[in-house]
Amino acid sequence: MSDDKPEVEGRYDAPPLPPLLILAVVGLLAGFLAIALVWLSERGCDQVRGTPDCGAAGFPLLVLAVVVTVVLGAMALSRLAMPHPRLVAFLGVAFMLLIVLGFLSNDLFSPWTLVIVPLLTAITFLVAHVIAGRLERADA
Repeated sequence: MSDDKPEVEGRYDAPPLPPLLILAVVGLLAGFLAIALVWLSERGCDQVRGTPDCGAAGFPLLVLAVVVTVVLGAMALSRLAMPHPRLVAFLGVAFMLLIVLGFLSNDLFSPWTLVIVPLLTAITFLVAHVIAGRLERADA
């Protein structure tokens, strides 16, 4: 390994790619992951109950999907040496969820969901990164 960049805790100080690209790609992947987890929960409920309506299990399954998406998003951002990975992943997923539930809940089963949610999540990860940076500067 070359000594061009100092290592900190097993990773390099600077992200290996442009930060905005990392945020956008991880946001896209988190959006696809969220869609996949919700779809899998729905399919599981369909197999168990005979209907895609999960009933009382719906909310815990949604919370589980959100937690898994945040954790995996934070891990990806951390591995790519992004600052504030947990905060950015949490805020990015939370903002996406608020927008989807607030404005897109009537169209969740549209084919456009496969495009809109990942793009929206990429944007919310970028916004979350800006907010985390401003919080850090305000704290200093």
